[in-house]
Amino acid sequence: MSHTNIPVSVLNLAPIREGQGAKDAIDDMVQLAQATEKMGYKRYWIAEHHNTPTLVSSATSILIKHTLEHTEHIRVGSGGVMLPNHAPLVVAEQFGTMATIYPNRLDLGLGRAPGTDMMTANALRRSGNDTVNTFPNDIKDLLTYFGPEEGQGYIKAHPGVGTRIPLYILGSSTDSAVLAAKLGLPYVFASHFAPKHMEEAIAIYRDRFEPSEYLDAPYMTVCLNVIAAKSDAEAEFQLTTMQQFFLNIVRGTKNPLSPPVKDMDQIWGPQEKAMASSMSSVALIGGKDTIRKQLTNFQEKYNVDEIMAVSYIYDPEVQKRSYEIFKDVVDGN
Repeated sequence: MSHTNIPVSVLNLAPIREGQGAKDAIDDMVQLAQATEKMGYKRYWIAEHHNTPTLVSSATSILIKHTLEHTEHIRVGSGGVMLPNHAPLVVAEQFGTMATIYPNRLDLGLGRAPGTDMMTANALRRSGNDTVNTFPNDIKDLLTYFGPEEGQGYIKAHPGVGTRIPLYILGSSTDSAVLAAKLGLPYVFASHFAPKHMEEAIAIYRDRFEPSEYLDAPYMTVCLNVIAAKSDAEAEFQLTTMQQFFLNIVRGTKNPLSPPVKDMDQIWGPQEKAMASSMSSVALIGGKDTIRKQLTNFQEKYNVDEIMAVSYIYDPEVQKRSYEIFKDVVDGN
């Protein structure tokens, strides 16, 4: 197997594009799922964010159900469900219900961050306790709820029992790597916005992995920003949409996903550029040949089991083309 021929998947934050509304963003989300399903992508995950007017991914399980309904075979899941915001039993019931309707198509990616600011996080909290620290036990509860009948306690998820929905630990730090390794679960690292600890987290996860009934060996997925185009110059132009997206985060502004611009230096200052660029420093950007070289170099260094691509591109058709080019590269075309 070549360094580039690996499963590839999609992460979507479901952004609202400039000039559009929430319904348009949801429609775009579904159309991208349908397109990437036809291209042969393995899974399609939808994020969870709250109190963010430029993203519609707050009720993640509803968006997952909507996507499952409008696709045929691609796996659909959460990237992720932020467990501090949800009681594990409620998550188990929701996902157990979806798995009953759409068997063997569901993934449950789990994160310990709130997916929002602290004031909103407090409004979402299911109790006054520090639910972030209950994350390991919450995961164990979910594994039980989805497990066989004989392993259940008094409280059960109906539907949910016996569905064995695969769980994935999401993270942007080494803490999550330690936990995923200890529980023997697959691990997904968020290099698309927090690449700083990627290398260390991958090494820790592989080094400390303990085989479990769920997984024999480490399964490492990395989420990467990918912008593939007909040429390097075109990709660099489309990249400015993503740069504006990260500038939003740096500035704390709430602009919708913006069209590409000819010169970002007219928009950001040197310090803002440095901060935004550091958040997106691990990325695959360019024409087909450049993407191939970047992917080969990445895999020679990290040899991950799966890549999950996120593409902040303004024009939905250009975005689909980016995913098509990336899949061609992975397939050796």
